[in-house]
Amino acid sequence: MIIDAHGHVTAPDKLYVYKSGLISHRGAHGRGSAGATDEDVKRALNEPVFGGSSHLAQLKEVGTDMQLVSPRPYQMMHSEQPKLVNWFMEETNNIIAKQTKLYPNVFRGVCGLPQSPGVSPQNCLAELERCVKQLGFVGCLINPDPGEAGGIATPGLGDRYWYPLYEKLVELDVPGHVHSAGCRSDRLPYSLHFINEESIGVLSLLNSNVFKDFPTLKILVSHGGGAIPYHWARFEASSLRQPGATRFSERMRNIWYDTVIYSSDSLALLIKTVGADRCLFGTERPGVGTVKDPRTGKWLDETRYLIEAFDWLSDAEKKMIFEDNAKKLFKLDTAAPAAA
Repeated sequence: MIIDAHGHVTAPDKLYVYKSGLISHRGAHGRGSAGATDEDVKRALNEPVFGGSSHLAQLKEVGTDMQLVSPRPYQMMHSEQPKLVNWFMEETNNIIAKQTKLYPNVFRGVCGLPQSPGVSPQNCLAELERCVKQLGFVGCLINPDPGEAGGIATPGLGDRYWYPLYEKLVELDVPGHVHSAGCRSDRLPYSLHFINEESIGVLSLLNSNVFKDFPTLKILVSHGGGAIPYHWARFEASSLRQPGATRFSERMRNIWYDTVIYSSDSLALLIKTVGADRCLFGTERPGVGTVKDPRTGKWLDETRYLIEAFDWLSDAEKKMIFEDNAKKLFKLDTAAPAAA
């Protein structure tokens, strides 16, 4: 079975019309609703999107059996007014819930949190609990920078600032998926902001007491862990200078990494650095990598064949990456009933 642990919702246009309304009236007209129906959700998943075919067709084309879907991160507008963020996240999560209910054999939900700069993660707990307990979601996104590079700094993921969220994740026994969101900076595009923030997040977590204080906490990091698995020895040096400290390379195995990196060499380096048992297959398809590479004739995000070609991985290790690790981390029941 092929499980894509990193996908994002293809939502009806009504969701983004709703978002535009919130931003334009700044909440003066009340919460309102996107008003998306089941038919709207079905239509969005079956109509052509970037890449030329529909979301469902693109999964079928590359052989993906199940995908974990979360909000489109660059749409999450965490740096807006907290009440607008709350409303938009609730609407987005509701649409993801409709999608998972309509296609239970294909999709599982990973919720967005109503994060805001300068607002405690405590504010997110009610929505996280609603999504897990009422909507059946299997995890949540964590944005390390809800200020979206807009000048309001948030403590690193190793700081006690995040402990209320970690406590709730442990209580609910669901993982947090570290994935940055929008970017207000003129200096970098949001894709680079993702990698920067994920790198900072990994380093902050691994140089903290988080996994001592929460030994059962489950954290997955997007895009191969940012830059850290490719520069790990720089941080290994620092750990070796500390008498009695655990090596940085050993601490790296406290977290999990997805494979949303689109080259064979990068994938090989990630797997060899952290181990096949810490990697979850992910593509973000359809997304930024959904473009045909003229040199290979394949989609850039069609990375399954790259991993299958690694003759230094055993069949059991490939199965870990494609299926077993996702089932373990997200407690996936893949024997879901067919949609009504």
